[in-house]
Amino acid sequence: MNLSEFIEADQKGLVDDWANYALLISPDDSHLSETQLRDSAAEILAAISHDMRIPQSASQQRSKSRGDERDPESQFIQVARSHADDRLEHGFGINDVVAEFRALRATVLRRWLKQSSPHANAFQEMIRFNEAIDEVLAESVRRYAERTTHIRDLFSGVLAHDLRSPLGAILNSAELLLHEEHVSPAGVRAVAFVQRGARRMKQMIDDLLVFTRTRLGDALPVSFTPQDIGRICREAVDEVEASHPLTPVDLRLSGNLRGRWDGARLGQLLVNLLGNAARYGSGHIVVEATDQGEFITIAVSNEGNPIPQNALPTLFDPLTRAGIPNRNGYAAGMGLGLYICKCIAVAHQGSIGVESTDHGTCFTVRIPHWPSPPG
Repeated sequence: MNLSEFIEADQKGLVDDWANYALLISPDDSHLSETQLRDSAAEILAAISHDMRIPQSASQQRSKSRGDERDPESQFIQVARSHADDRLEHGFGINDVVAEFRALRATVLRRWLKQSSPHANAFQEMIRFNEAIDEVLAESVRRYAERTTHIRDLFSGVLAHDLRSPLGAILNSAELLLHEEHVSPAGVRAVAFVQRGARRMKQMIDDLLVFTRTRLGDALPVSFTPQDIGRICREAVDEVEASHPLTPVDLRLSGNLRGRWDGARLGQLLVNLLGNAARYGSGHIVVEATDQGEFITIAVSNEGNPIPQNALPTLFDPLTRAGIPNRNGYAAGMGLGLYICKCIAVAHQGSIGVESTDHGTCFTVRIPHWPSPPG
């Protein structure tokens, strides 16, 4: 009896073994019934058996070995995804999902070899079976990871959104206290610390909201209106100098710096770049905004230790840091600042890049004067 025939003929015994193992590793608070476990196992075994009976060329086998994706709407892939969804909803960990397939592989082969004499095609059938198991496992793990990431991003987005209201109340209350007539000098200083901390928290929450929106598939919202890059740069410089009074910033403006952009977003981009330069650099910072014809370039440069070369390829990825100390000897932020800068530049149909040597680090943003309106 070949292996695909054996899987169909001995399906009940195979399902019994797999269901018993799945029940053994299922979480204590899982509501996944034994019937549900059996249905899932039967569907996967049927899909594997059917797949093994389909003729396969050498090129198709090579494609499988490279992990090339199948049609995402195929029944084979849908069974794998459904299995991952079930396990995630009932509290199984990713290691439990992998262990289930490991147990299934061992169970099928052990029972088959016990009940069937080896024949000429046995080795090839085992290869086909292992290919099918690997495909179902890979798709289940991929689906599990996608769902887990999506749930985490939704949670982060809801949390960030809900934190904005109490934080706004803190900022408004601090502003009100600063205008009270009888606040002592010590009280004024304390309220100023509260304001600075709350503004820093607001920036992190805003960054987290942008991060979760883009991760969930939404485009970064932008609203283009007539703007002056020179004014945006000056306001960003003023904001960063207020937070870092000992760090001088040299602003250089050249040419026609007017166009249509999202002023708030570009201000956010510049404050992120200047804040990084103030925290991680040394010496003074230079901001240069230059008219380049159809485009404008904004360069933010600072002296200090170079960014490690191995950090440059992923520098604009979310939740990463270069791992270099700041002026106070410690790192700050969530690792979203440069990712947000990239999102803003791309939303303006532009780009952002970095060069870092022993002489200093320079981030350069390039955007058109008149980007197309967002669709």
